[in-house]
Amino acid sequence: MKEYQLVFIDKNQKSGTDFPVLSSWKKANCLTDFSSPWKEDAISKIEFRALWDLENLYFKFIVFDTDIYIDEKDNSFDSIGNSDRVELFFRKNEAIDPYYCLEMDTSARIMDFKAKPNKDFDFKWKWPKEDLKVISLKDKNSFTVEGRISIASLKELNLIQNNIIEAGVYRAKFSLAENLQYDATWISWVNPNTPEPNFHIASSFGKFILMK
Repeated sequence: MKEYQLVFIDKNQKSGTDFPVLSSWKKANCLTDFSSPWKEDAISKIEFRALWDLENLYFKFIVFDTDIYIDEKDNSFDSIGNSDRVELFFRKNEAIDPYYCLEMDTSARIMDFKAKPNKDFDFKWKWPKEDLKVISLKDKNSFTVEGRISIASLKELNLIQNNIIEAGVYRAKFSLAENLQYDATWISWVNPNTPEPNFHIASSFGKFILMK
């Protein structure tokens, strides 16, 4: 399995917003080896970083793309699911029974749900609000989605085992097609080796190593 190491920071390295300061993010390992195994087209560069302390896991996506599509008809999961977004999945074990999904668009709207194999989704399940926070930012070159997840909630869900979290890291990119519909490009850190795009499978996960 692919591995990504999370650098440990102390609580004094956070800003007043409860997120790590810039100097802390500079210490984080930068993950860039994303691909879209189902399309030959080039994809925009993605930088993913994560850090942790005794209270939270912190993550930051920077996507170097300004051609962003957002479905703004409402704030439903359907609307988020039709928008450019980044995603994090977490699983208890290889059986992915269950696993937990966070899908976040460029406006920091969150689609969080619990799932079981074969895309059995429980959209009634929510990550506790006090245990999750997501913010977003757009500039002339990129968009950023940054968040924090409490260590307590990850432990409660039995997602940290021997300082390892099994996780998937993804992006959904929507582009205008010839029929005036938006076509999705599915991008993953780990190639799941499936004939059709599928993140909801055990082979799309890697390991987050919590360093100390």
